[in-house]
Amino acid sequence: MADKQAELTVGGENFDFPTLKGSCGPDVIDIRKLYGKTDRFTFDPGYKSTASCESALTFIDGQEGVLLHRGYPIGQLAENSSFMEVAYLLLNGELPSQDEYADFTNTITYHTMLHDQMRQFYQGFRRDAHPMAIMCGVVGALSSFYHDSTDISDPEHRKISSHRLIAKMPTIAAWAYKYAVGQPFMQPDNSLSYTGNFLRMTFGVPAEEYEVVPAVEKAMDRIFILHADHEQNASTSTVRLAGSSGANPFACISAGIACLWGPAHGGANEAALNMLREIGTPDRIPHYIERAKDKNDPFRLMGFGHRVYKNYDPRATVMQKTVREVFDALKVNDPVFETALKLEEMALNDPYFQEKKLFPNVDFYSGVILSAIGFPTTMFTALFALARTVGWVAQWNEMISDPGQVIGRPRQLYTGPTQRDYVPLDKR
Repeated sequence: MADKQAELTVGGENFDFPTLKGSCGPDVIDIRKLYGKTDRFTFDPGYKSTASCESALTFIDGQEGVLLHRGYPIGQLAENSSFMEVAYLLLNGELPSQDEYADFTNTITYHTMLHDQMRQFYQGFRRDAHPMAIMCGVVGALSSFYHDSTDISDPEHRKISSHRLIAKMPTIAAWAYKYAVGQPFMQPDNSLSYTGNFLRMTFGVPAEEYEVVPAVEKAMDRIFILHADHEQNASTSTVRLAGSSGANPFACISAGIACLWGPAHGGANEAALNMLREIGTPDRIPHYIERAKDKNDPFRLMGFGHRVYKNYDPRATVMQKTVREVFDALKVNDPVFETALKLEEMALNDPYFQEKKLFPNVDFYSGVILSAIGFPTTMFTALFALARTVGWVAQWNEMISDPGQVIGRPRQLYTGPTQRDYVPLDKR
C-alpha cells in the first residue's frame, strides 16, 4: 500500500515517488516511473537495495536473526512441523488441516516415480559427472516428458507441475548418487515418508531391506525445512527471472539449480566441512582464528557470517541440536564435531568476530550432519536443490499469479565506446 512520498532532486528539479509499506520490514520507494520522469536509472550491483518483486512467502530480518515462512518462525517449524507440511504452507499460504495434509502427501507420494525412459537419459552422462550437472539436465528434460502440465496460463497445469517437481526431485537426486557409485536405481516406496523414501532410494540396495533410522530421517527432514525457502536469493531470483519470460516450470527450476551450483551460493556447507577437516582438532583452533583475523592471509572461517543475517542465523540453532542427535543415533565419534563446537564457542567470545557480527550460519553444521549420514560432499548442493525446489516452485507460482508481473529487464551503466564508424578490413 502507498504511504508518504519520497522526494528526489535531480539537476535542481524535484520529483516525488510513492513509498510502499509492507507487513514487515522497511518501507520501499516505488521507482517504477523514475526513468520516465527523470531520464535516469538507478545503479545497484547485486540488487542489495532493490526490491525486485512483491511477495507474501518468506520474510527475513537479518539484524534480528528472524526467518518467517508465511509468518511462522523457522525454529517452530523445524521443531514441530514436517517438510511436507512446510511445503503445503509455502504453496498455499496456510497450514493444512488433517484432511488437506493427508491429501497433499498422498498426491506427492504418487508422483515420485520417473518416466522409465529417464534411465537411458542418466546413462548418457559420464560416471564422474557432478550430481548438480545431472540434476540440471534431468530437471530440464522433464518438460519433454510431461507436456500435459506446461501451460502456465492454466492454474491446474501449474498445480500439477508444482506437485511433480516436488515429488520427483528426491528420486532425481537419489538416482544421480546411485549413478555415480554404480549401484542400481531404487524405485520409490510409497509406504515411506517423503524423507524416508529419499534415504532409502539413496542408500538402499535391492539385495536387502533398508531400515530408516528415525533420528536420521528427522535430521534430514529438518535440513529440508531449513533450506526450503530464503526469500529473494540468487537462485530464487533466477527462477523468477526465467519464469518472467513465460518459460515452462521445469526449465525455470533447472535454471535455479544451475545458479545454486555456484560455490558462493550453494557450496558453503561443503566449504565449511572442508575447513573443519583442515583444522582437525580443537587445539589447532587458535592458530586458525588468528589467520582469519589477518588481512594478509587468504584464509577465512567458512560457515560464519551471512549476506543477510547480521545476527545469529536462526537455522544454526536447530542444526547444532540436530548434529548431536544424529551422532548419538549413529554412534559417530568424529573430532570434526568437537572442533565445530569449540570453534563456535571461541569465535562467539572473540571481540573481533563480535564486532564484525560473524556468527555461525546454517552451513556451519549442515555439512557435518550430511557427512555423518553418509553423503559425499558432491551431493551437498544437490540436497540443497532438492529442498529449495519447494521454495522455487512457490515463488514461481506467486510470480505467475501476479497481474503486475512483467518480463525482467535490468538496465545498465554503459561504459564502452561511444558511437564510431566502421573501418573496412583493408583500411585497418
